Amino acid sequence: MRLNPNVDALTHKYITTGLEENKFGIDSDDLPRALDKLSNYDSINVIGLHFHIGSQITDLNVFKTLCTKINIIKKECVNHGLTFEYVNVGGGLGVDYDNPDANLVPDFASYFSVFNDNLILEQGEQLYFELGRAVVAQCGSLVSKVLYVKEGRNNNFAILDAGMTELLRPALYQSYHKVENISKQDSNINPSNSKYDVVGPICESSDCFGRGLTLPNTERNDLIAIRTTGAYGEVMASQYNLRKLPEAYYAEQSLLNVL
Repeated sequence: MRLNPNVDALTHKYITTGLEENKFGIDSDDLPRALDKLSNYDSINVIGLHFHIGSQITDLNVFKTLCTKINIIKKECVNHGLTFEYVNVGGGLGVDYDNPDANLVPDFASYFSVFNDNLILEQGEQLYFELGRAVVAQCGSLVSKVLYVKEGRNNNFAILDAGMTELLRPALYQSYHKVENISKQDSNINPSNSKYDVVGPICESSDCFGRGLTLPNTERNDLIAIRTTGAYGEVMASQYNLRKLPEAYYAEQSLLNVL
């Protein structure tokens, strides 16, 4: 049974899922009525509670608040004669999009400690997490080629051969990804010509990976890496505008080497 604990995840409004105005889960005000109804249905066996309050959460205090709400909700359920095998606290732990090389692996220890210290589990209850983005986001980059550099009146456009069809997140909810010109990694940045709007070729003004980005002098055929795309990149790719799906290339690396 998924419940809405009305906890502000302090993240982008499009990826907040645990506030009372969000469409997800049973509202806390409706919980008593839902529990009363469940007691009348012999064919329904509630074996667990599920919560998920949002994505890309970087303030661990949010999860402390979630634990407090879960403890209250669980107590109310027990008062109605319901016990559970499973408690699923969802996911949402954020990753560092600004400095992916410096922070490849999130602080899982602190994250798990929040639940260990604040969530009350009854004997026999199993705790589950949905780590998702936190595990895979830093494992992928979208590499694209510059088709053309258009000099605009107020800004320059680096137009890539990848767009919102390959990575939807920036167009969908203004997400940030670090953008690097990997063809010019050793080049000095020329302040007079270093600002670019890095955009895709799709006929949508929202088809943009970043505006006013500082890059080395960028030219046709340069390779651009858009970092931290291991989550919500390939899985949300589409063939909109008759685009072909992007190809994927994999490199093996032991997680122990990363850690």
